[in-house]
Amino acid sequence: MNNNVLTEVAPISSRDCFYIAERHKTEFTYPLHKHDEYELNFIAHCKGVRRTVGDSLEVVGEYDMCLLGGGIEHSWQQYECNSSDIHEITIQFASDLISGSLAEKNHFASIRRLLKDSETGVAFDMETILRIYERIETLLRLDNGFYQVLKLFEILYELSLSNYRQLSTSSFARVDVTAESRRVQKVSDYIGEHFKEEIRLRTLADLIGMTPSAFSRFFKIRTHRSICDYIIDTRLGYAARKLADSSMSILEICYTSGFNNISYFNRIFKKKKGCTPTEFRNNYHKNKIIV
Repeated sequence: MNNNVLTEVAPISSRDCFYIAERHKTEFTYPLHKHDEYELNFIAHCKGVRRTVGDSLEVVGEYDMCLLGGGIEHSWQQYECNSSDIHEITIQFASDLISGSLAEKNHFASIRRLLKDSETGVAFDMETILRIYERIETLLRLDNGFYQVLKLFEILYELSLSNYRQLSTSSFARVDVTAESRRVQKVSDYIGEHFKEEIRLRTLADLIGMTPSAFSRFFKIRTHRSICDYIIDTRLGYAARKLADSSMSILEICYTSGFNNISYFNRIFKKKKGCTPTEFRNNYHKNKIIV
């Protein structure tokens, strides 16, 4: 199976820091695509639109704002949206906008973390959307390029301090998991290498010298997820990637992803992804351009 997704060439010259575009339209027509640049996308009057970012499929409300790292597949589909005036503002900037010694300064720590998290796509809550929209409107009105860049840095900083959630699983996006805790990192690395096998709680606890009960509490506090959910999400991300990129049967994908029961696999996939494995595959291929 040819699995190439449309690769967009962003309209940013090597001499520009970023590109911004504002559109008013009645429908979304652009297919599933990816590009090397980061993208901040704000959309208003989009209730009923279905957003695809990696293996995340969600129907959005009246407003939507996401930051997408370079390389993650994404699209917005009309789905159940009946709006006659969809308002979209897109900002794209190169990965080296904040780089080198500047990026390593403490003042950029939260932005650095946000950009890393955006490799799997992040979505912002309504309070953040309404607050940041005013700053984006100001950016649109500015004529001076230097002050535009400063305003973009301000927007990214405010977003880095806000409430956001990651969209795609790291295993689908093929992104390395990084954790501030060395012990969490050690466990994450082990799961990334062994998720296709049976993983015992005792084995993970022994890795970092804890009892199973203490380890479960520690992992939940540090990651805000149970260890069981973390393992399941890793397996589902791998399974979703196989659904998108291969012609393997769903039964084959179930077992090669670390699940040992097809009924459970179908049930947990629908619970976590909002659709069955078959529906996910059909939607992904329907929304995809082969090049």
